[in-house]
Amino acid sequence: MKKVTIGILGATSYTGVELIRILAYHPNVKISFVSSQSYAKKRMNEIFPALQGVFDDELISPEEAQTKEADCIFSCLPHAVSASLLIPYIKKGIRIVDLSADFRIKNLDTYKLWYKADHPAPESLNSAVYGLPEFYRKQIASASIVANPGCYVTSVLLPLMPLLKAKSEKIEWMIADSKSGVSGAGRTLKIGSHFVEANENFSAYSIGHLHRHTPEMEQELSGAAGREITLTFSPHLLPITRGILSTIYIQTDLSAQECSSIVAKQYENEPFVRMRTAASLPAISGVANTNYCDIAFTAGEEGLPVIAVSTLDNLLKGASGQAVQNFNIMFGLPETEGLLR
Repeated sequence: MKKVTIGILGATSYTGVELIRILAYHPNVKISFVSSQSYAKKRMNEIFPALQGVFDDELISPEEAQTKEADCIFSCLPHAVSASLLIPYIKKGIRIVDLSADFRIKNLDTYKLWYKADHPAPESLNSAVYGLPEFYRKQIASASIVANPGCYVTSVLLPLMPLLKAKSEKIEWMIADSKSGVSGAGRTLKIGSHFVEANENFSAYSIGHLHRHTPEMEQELSGAAGREITLTFSPHLLPITRGILSTIYIQTDLSAQECSSIVAKQYENEPFVRMRTAASLPAISGVANTNYCDIAFTAGEEGLPVIAVSTLDNLLKGASGQAVQNFNIMFGLPETEGLLR
């Protein structure tokens, strides 16, 4: 089979590096180019010595990247920048997997409200498919643009969407209390992600309907439920490198066992979602450096909320691993190709 040629924009981001780690060994992929504004003309192994002998190519500028041919572009650029730089590729009919937020939110006003900018490519928004394979696999297969979900979002949607699809009327409210490793903040320097600030610390941020992942979650949960859903979302920063653990409180007439059965049935044939039990709750160590999401349900006795616990690696199932999963679906490849470690 002819290899699929790909390019990576924003290749020196954490998600870009994870893509290279996966795709350098993917049997059906040829990396055509990697691009970076800040590190153009440097080799990847100069910036990330761990890639020595794995991927030694020279980075090119975004401008030069637009002259290169590829079958698919992965964009690991920030919101607004990503869609702007993807426009030339979209016009050429090159397929896109975008890891930014630019094609996730379907409503232009909502995008502007949360991202404080007009959408750079509104004419392409309706052609984008939300990249959660467990629910949109058929649409992803023929998509020209796939909007890769956010990392927190994946950890919250996977436990909740089957319940809302099956028993929306049984669910009164939901609270997602999520904790992420520091890599979720990206490589851009921020005071809160400095070692001295994050080490031996644990902090909440952007709580009370302030986090930009909130409208993305509410959009997808509302679609699953067939009614408007409001979610209380509280993100926290853990003093670890990678991983997300979400503890989700669900006020419902369903028992924890009923919730678990509904979700287990939804995912019984899914390669990257694993059900766990109340006696063996998911932990970050069980999913770190993998593309798995582990889910369990517990509590709920005497009218108290059912509690879902989910874990995933924010850089893999929460970003680059899921992006490759989507890519495999788009190009008719085995969905697990390059992702089982």
